[in-house]
Amino acid sequence: MKSFGDFQKGLEAAEWLETNGLGGWSGSSITGCNTRRYHGLLVAAIVPPTERMVLLSKLDETIVTGDNRIELGTNLYAGDIIHPNGHHYLVSFSKEIFPEWMYEVNGIRLKKTIGMIRDENTIVIRYEVLEATDPFTMELLPLVAARGYHSLQQAGPQMHWDADFNNGLLHVMPDGKTNLYLQLSGSVYQHSPRWFNHFQYSVEQYRGLDYTEDLFNHGILSVSLQQGDSVSIIVSTENPTDRNADEMMEKEKQRRELLLTNQPHDETIKQLVLAADQFIVRRKIQIAESSQVPSTGGDLEEAATIIAGYHWFTDWGRDTMISLPGLCLSTGRYEDARKILLAFARNTSRGMLPNRFQDNGEEPEYNNVDGTLWYFVAIYKYLQAAGDKEFILKEILPVLKEIIDWHFKGTRYNIKVDTDGLLYAGEEGQQLTWMDARIGDWVVTPRMGKAVEIQALWYNALKIFAELLRLNQQEHDAFVVNGSAEKAKDSFIRQFWNETGNYLYDVIDENGEADATLRPNQLLAISLPFALIEGEKARSVLQVVEEKLYTPVGLRSLPAEDIHYVPKYGGDQWHRDSAYHQGTVWSWLLGPYVDALMSEPGFVGLDGLMGKSKAKKIIADFSHHLAEGCIGSVSEIFDAEPPHHPRGCVAQAWGVAEVLRVIKEYGLYKMEEIKKKMELEGA
Repeated sequence: MKSFGDFQKGLEAAEWLETNGLGGWSGSSITGCNTRRYHGLLVAAIVPPTERMVLLSKLDETIVTGDNRIELGTNLYAGDIIHPNGHHYLVSFSKEIFPEWMYEVNGIRLKKTIGMIRDENTIVIRYEVLEATDPFTMELLPLVAARGYHSLQQAGPQMHWDADFNNGLLHVMPDGKTNLYLQLSGSVYQHSPRWFNHFQYSVEQYRGLDYTEDLFNHGILSVSLQQGDSVSIIVSTENPTDRNADEMMEKEKQRRELLLTNQPHDETIKQLVLAADQFIVRRKIQIAESSQVPSTGGDLEEAATIIAGYHWFTDWGRDTMISLPGLCLSTGRYEDARKILLAFARNTSRGMLPNRFQDNGEEPEYNNVDGTLWYFVAIYKYLQAAGDKEFILKEILPVLKEIIDWHFKGTRYNIKVDTDGLLYAGEEGQQLTWMDARIGDWVVTPRMGKAVEIQALWYNALKIFAELLRLNQQEHDAFVVNGSAEKAKDSFIRQFWNETGNYLYDVIDENGEADATLRPNQLLAISLPFALIEGEKARSVLQVVEEKLYTPVGLRSLPAEDIHYVPKYGGDQWHRDSAYHQGTVWSWLLGPYVDALMSEPGFVGLDGLMGKSKAKKIIADFSHHLAEGCIGSVSEIFDAEPPHHPRGCVAQAWGVAEVLRVIKEYGLYKMEEIKKKMELEGA
């Protein structure tokens, strides 16, 4: 529970997010003041999970009692003018199954709940009058944006002013083609079309982008209320006539509660399981002509996929494969995992998985080296969790063989196994690893050559492929592949160990020169299912990473003493992208960090705590973040220096996935109790 009496505290501290499994969402700051162009009460995915539109930006409420008009909305205008000041009446906010607000004003206690309905561009807003000394009227002011989610709206003749209202149902087509319905039983409507100008989005200003928008209102809905009343409004792109809002909310509540069935009774796990649900969406995919796994439903087939992050990412191959074990396997969603693996199998090309699916039927992009290798890890973990041997051997193994063959003979972007058995990747102007920031022609972290985590992933791909061949009774083939894996391992140990620093080089570049930049990527050499280094060297890597890169919310991408270190992420796009992997903290890296910590049974860390106890404390220290940023979710990145302010996407798939995965995988439960115990013991 969070309470807010101060606008700036509420504005800066937290946001809320509801999603619909289609790529759409509903979300804003908890004060109700939109601070991003991506905030909106109904952001609809017109062609799931893409072509998102901010249809209804806001629905501001006004309570009318006699001659008094009390506005509950909050907006920011030019000159830092806040109007109205509805945040003064907001006494609490909570996020359990749904986000809920409590307002108190002039003897009225009003509870508001917002829920987005799965597989629909639909939200339901419920108002409950818990206390009221006298009857009152509530007016609702719909503020329409009707524009693409990356753009901003400006007043002009492009907005369609016409509106139809009948029996509590308001219908408008603000852009002339997209339907927007608002249904409120018992309401009356006053048509008064007008523009509201100069809304200011402070986060966009911080990000160095345009930040002023005009919103359009067709008219005002109003309804009479008294103590004990409960009313709900349905906002949708589909006609909600004859639908019952309370039944819709109850069904959605039951669906979410079902996700928590058989989960440990742990508040952090509860929040993360519900957050995980927000990233798993459906889309129609184009089946590649060269696919080893033919479609059963024609050229376009509906599939499951994973949204990389809200508010601006869609589905990316790398993020999907890193996230799949945590989002799907840790939550028991094996069928979703199967659909995702199959969708990507049907879109391999020249031995590569798509880096991202494009819109409007365009060909997928294949500009990454690691997403394809993470696919092997996701498959291996799926087989361990689901035991779906027939699916993996029959439908996936042929795809993996094609991938391995292409990597040996060479594919796009100079991705090819070198004579030493290691995997080379890169060409000028391309960014192929997860450290992929690019500003014009400047690749901020090019990492051409043999990157450390790519070698760890390549070794794991070979070992996993050999395991599956053996499972398929192809013993000789498995022996040959294992030989390639061991060759890669021997070469890696010879070339990547930095004797001076007692850690791993980050890259052996295109000229064979070793890059001694200290980065967290080396953790994958000890955290993946098949470790490349063990024993004292692994301990040394973990120690250096812990001392130089660990923070309570993730790992820094560079140590503070590095000349390229940037302590704070912000400013215009040039400054943000140049800082993205130059010190900025990444939440998802807590997963590999905990894996490395737990990789050796009985491992004793520097502070004397046994591995599991130390891992529990790491999770306990992180869990506070679920009450900041986007409540109940995990931010993409953080400032490198305390207080490690959340930045980037407010909800990131692999951040949620990796924290949830290690909690479930290693039984890191009851974090608050452990944290308190350690504090008492002086840990």
